[in-house]
Amino acid sequence: MEWRADGVLLAVRRHGENAAIIEVFTRDYGLHAGVVRGGASRKQAPILQPGAQLDVSWRARLEDHLGAFTVEPVRSRAAQVMDDRLALAGLNAICGLLQFALAERDPHPELYARSLALFDKLGTDPNWPLAYLHWELALLDDLGFGLDLGSCAVTGTRDDLAYVSPKSGRAVSRKGAGDWADKLLPLPYCLMGQGPWEPLELAAGLRVTGHFLTHWIAPELGDKPLPASRQRLIDALARKA
Repeated sequence: MEWRADGVLLAVRRHGENAAIIEVFTRDYGLHAGVVRGGASRKQAPILQPGAQLDVSWRARLEDHLGAFTVEPVRSRAAQVMDDRLALAGLNAICGLLQFALAERDPHPELYARSLALFDKLGTDPNWPLAYLHWELALLDDLGFGLDLGSCAVTGTRDDLAYVSPKSGRAVSRKGAGDWADKLLPLPYCLMGQGPWEPLELAAGLRVTGHFLTHWIAPELGDKPLPASRQRLIDALARKA
């Protein structure tokens, strides 16, 4: 078995004396792990950094084997986040959530494209935190757990949407919420792609996506905890604000 593709490196860990096991996210082969011979060497270590874009070739005797990668660098993203702690936290959160949520070898081409676009914004686009929030929405949607924020679940109106039902993931208007408002999640405008974002609104949006990552996605994965890298990003955003 053999294939070749571009992929973004999500994680690397030492394997034996000189090798490394890497996990890459590719368009057509999804999240995929393999051994890199010499991956722990001084020559390879600078290439094998999370967020790096790689040209990878995977080969194994049988399809279900771990297999081995040969890698060639395409683009390093280390320089764009090296001097930006917030962007570095964003990079680690994206890598951590992809590892957390994706089943191995399950393709997600649309999510792959969105993820690459977000990686490229880190440290270069001041609005990347908003793009990150919408990426979490896209992650939920791609996994079959998309939120419905287009109209009120109670009245059907598209006006004055102010809440999200923590059970159904549907938007609720102020009128529709009634006496149940304190049991619903606040729906910030930035989550719906409306108006400029502010730190407090962004934090509210991340609480919404975090709720559904925790209560919808994690149970499907054996109640795994969300990656700590996501909380570190939220903490970094709070300090920045």
